[in-house]
Amino acid sequence: MLKNYPLLLVLLFNLNLWSQEIQIFKVQDFDLKGNVKSCLVITNYGKEQFEFNQDGFLTKTITQYNDTDQDITYYKYSNGVLLEKRMESYKGNVLDAATSMVNFYSVDTTNQKKIFEKIISYDKEFLEQQEYIYNEKDRLTKIVTSNAGGVDETTLDYVTVKNETTTSYYINGIVEKSIRISERKKANKSQKVVLTKEYIDGDPHMATEEVFDMDGKLISKEIFIYNLEKKAFDSEKKLFHFYDLEGMLTKVITKTKTSEAFKEYIFQFDNSEEKNWVKQIITPENTYTTRKISYYPAGMNQEAPN
Repeated sequence: MLKNYPLLLVLLFNLNLWSQEIQIFKVQDFDLKGNVKSCLVITNYGKEQFEFNQDGFLTKTITQYNDTDQDITYYKYSNGVLLEKRMESYKGNVLDAATSMVNFYSVDTTNQKKIFEKIISYDKEFLEQQEYIYNEKDRLTKIVTSNAGGVDETTLDYVTVKNETTTSYYINGIVEKSIRISERKKANKSQKVVLTKEYIDGDPHMATEEVFDMDGKLISKEIFIYNLEKKAFDSEKKLFHFYDLEGMLTKVITKTKTSEAFKEYIFQFDNSEEKNWVKQIITPENTYTTRKISYYPAGMNQEAPN
């Protein structure tokens, strides 16, 4: 299971979500440590399996919906660069060629860095092409999307003032999102603050402010909804995260204007040197998540991802 995400891999692995840069996932992105070979996640609502190569790169995922329906995704690399992603959808134990697809990636560095992503269905239908364009600082500045509906252009604008950096995303000239990252001091400790604002047709819609400690742990998250009458963001709820001395999540308190609720987290760990957790229980709902983890033998030579 990914950090802070219950069995929603399909959302995180949508490489075009918010028109962001292509992402490559490794063992640590799944709240795992060490030379993990595979991790089977079992919840009371489904199963998901992740497989990794010896360098920790994700190579395969299996999402099992029931006995006959599943999605399988394969990742192929060369020297740490993603070359291909295949997503196969099985219904009634039969491959559905119309909803299965392959993403091909290629890099052009002739003048300025460009990454091309071409998406084709298993029944040979062209679905979409993305062209990612970078500047001389290797920052993503533009994404050109081509499909049957036409061509869309996403531009990214970066502004840095003192210790704040704001990245704004525009689709065909209309702002869709902005992300402001800043650093602040609290009780002689530094924190990273990420403020994300989302827009619909250029109008403000909602916002999220996340605060992280210097170890990258989420401390708090506040969600705002834009009030048209006030022409300002109103706080809907705020979540506070608490951890033990080993950095494991112990409690989440959710506060709104009229209520307060809490969840407590209990973990059990495996016998490996890394001490990965293998069972998570959340109270008072008493929901659970179980992980079956296998490791590469100690001392195996590291291999380049392929």
